[in-house]
Amino acid sequence: MPRAATGQPRVEDRQVVNGMVYKIRTGISWRDLPERYSSWQTAHTRFRRYALDGVFTRALQQIQAHVDAAGDIDWLVQIDSTIVRALQHAAATAKRGTHRPDEPYDHALGRSRGELTTKIHLACGGKGRPLAILLTPGQRHDSICARPLLERIRVPRTGPGRPRCRPDQVIADKAYSSRGSRAYRRKRGISCTIPEKADQQQHRHNRGRRGGRPPAFDRQIYRRRNVVERCFNRLKGFRGITTRYDKTATSYEAAFSLASFLLWARSV
Repeated sequence: MPRAATGQPRVEDRQVVNGMVYKIRTGISWRDLPERYSSWQTAHTRFRRYALDGVFTRALQQIQAHVDAAGDIDWLVQIDSTIVRALQHAAATAKRGTHRPDEPYDHALGRSRGELTTKIHLACGGKGRPLAILLTPGQRHDSICARPLLERIRVPRTGPGRPRCRPDQVIADKAYSSRGSRAYRRKRGISCTIPEKADQQQHRHNRGRRGGRPPAFDRQIYRRRNVVERCFNRLKGFRGITTRYDKTATSYEAAFSLASFLLWARSV
């Protein structure tokens, strides 16, 4: 945890981080944080500072590196997305032209059937532990986000060597069966198990020999796609994740990283 060189004596880090976990777990506002976790101003200020500095993201990468060094990461990666409702308070961000350069312009807020929503794109390992996340507005299609999501997988090495970024295999549903997504994974040498849409099958049949062969699909491997759904269920046990209360995408992503870190810590 980063520490200030000067100033008044700090509140213990464990006490403040426990307050952050309590807030994300229960979904309460910062002002309602119990006094045993220090003042809510201290917890909120430190959480916001850690979010901007990427403290929780680095902590998540460190625990992933140690687990990978022990050979306990299953690189049969599943990707999927889920939509969470954003309260009207989450839309009270700065006016146009005054947003921070380290924040996305739309703060990952969009309009869909559920009014203000945010879509969480998740890549998890074969044991149901998060490897990478991507936040987008709720109306963003899954196939557009497949490439940036896979590029966010980055597990460092405990010793020398470059981080591991390439899964052994990717499992996804029909939303990720576009030709562009398949071409990208083929270029990186990543095998995938993704069912083909009916209109894509019909288009390939209409082209005859020029349509090419159907993509490989293993039904037995595809049955493991429920792992990513179970991972979403565990993460949504945190009420601060199930409903978005944070105004900025950086704070909401930091909360998601902290919840993901707890899932990894429980499984080690």
